[in-house]
Amino acid sequence: MFFSFRRSAAVLVKEFIQLRRDTVTLRMIIMIPVIQLLLFGYALNTDPKHLPTAVLSYDNSPTARTVITGLKNTEYFSIEQDIHSEQQGQDLLRRGEVLFVVTIPAGFERDMIRGQSPDLLIEADGSDPVAAAGALSAANGMLQRILNQELTGPLAKLQQSPPAFKILTHRLYNPEGFTRYNIVPGLVAIILTMTGIMMTALAMTRERERGTMENLLAMPISPLEVMMGKITPYVLIGFFQSALIIIAASLLFGVPIIGSLWLFFAALSIFIVCNMALGFTISAAAKNQTQALQLSIMILLPSILLSGFMFPFLGMPIWAQYLGNLIPATHFIIISRGILLKGSTFVDIWPHLWPLLVFMVAITCIAILRYRRTLD
Repeated sequence: MFFSFRRSAAVLVKEFIQLRRDTVTLRMIIMIPVIQLLLFGYALNTDPKHLPTAVLSYDNSPTARTVITGLKNTEYFSIEQDIHSEQQGQDLLRRGEVLFVVTIPAGFERDMIRGQSPDLLIEADGSDPVAAAGALSAANGMLQRILNQELTGPLAKLQQSPPAFKILTHRLYNPEGFTRYNIVPGLVAIILTMTGIMMTALAMTRERERGTMENLLAMPISPLEVMMGKITPYVLIGFFQSALIIIAASLLFGVPIIGSLWLFFAALSIFIVCNMALGFTISAAAKNQTQALQLSIMILLPSILLSGFMFPFLGMPIWAQYLGNLIPATHFIIISRGILLKGSTFVDIWPHLWPLLVFMVAITCIAILRYRRTLD
């Protein structure tokens, strides 16, 4: 049989008609590149600025105030609060409320005038080395230039070596600045989001495509019971995957595990249920496995880009942070890094644990309401 352009054109027209009927695929074709373009163009930033900073100043001199002004002028530091003790600064860093704590010692200006080169301490949350690197580099250059503008007249000699003051930087929770300390705990959230949502979404749509959904609908069973029966095996798989990642992170990559693993797995169980319920909701909306896969990718993309897994969360625009806070992976990544790297307690993780609980209840209710008792 010879090749016929007419027959090929007929198949081509048929495919366009079929594609037009598949509205989910059409939306994915348009939305995925648009979302990626907007996120990469406006929300994501590898050199974040205006990072939350706390100041502990034991010296209320003009020079100390100049130092604080210099930090603000770098645009990397956003001075959000003044603290009154070192313990308060440590608590803020552990909870992730600030990324830096700047400590100005008592007698800072006096010691500088005497040529004693006092130490200015900047403590950084090293669990996110990408966010801290640019700010610490800018602080070392900008502060010295600003002080040189102030050291005029009789104080001009202080511009010579040794420097008027020394900047000491401490990277807490990750002194070496290893990126794997940041990536591996976040990888737990991303893998569970990807596999959990996809497996659950495909499990239900597979029932419809194989024709076994009729048997399930004929059973005297409620939507909640169907949901629990469907997602429980994947919850166990999620625990297995997480345990495998944690063991590999400790043995192969040397990632420290400081906090309570019981607390970690308790938070993990909530996060897994969130993903499974979300996958169940997607399966109720999708007509086939292809649509379920496409909708899962739509959930996965923001989870990777807006959660703080790849790009510093606090360096994103405010509107992107609001969107990121609606994603379960954002909160679990903070919980995971906090427990494993910082030894966070239940009180420390509660601000990110309760949004997961709310999301779990809300999405479970939506999944039950969306569950169809008929095939059409």
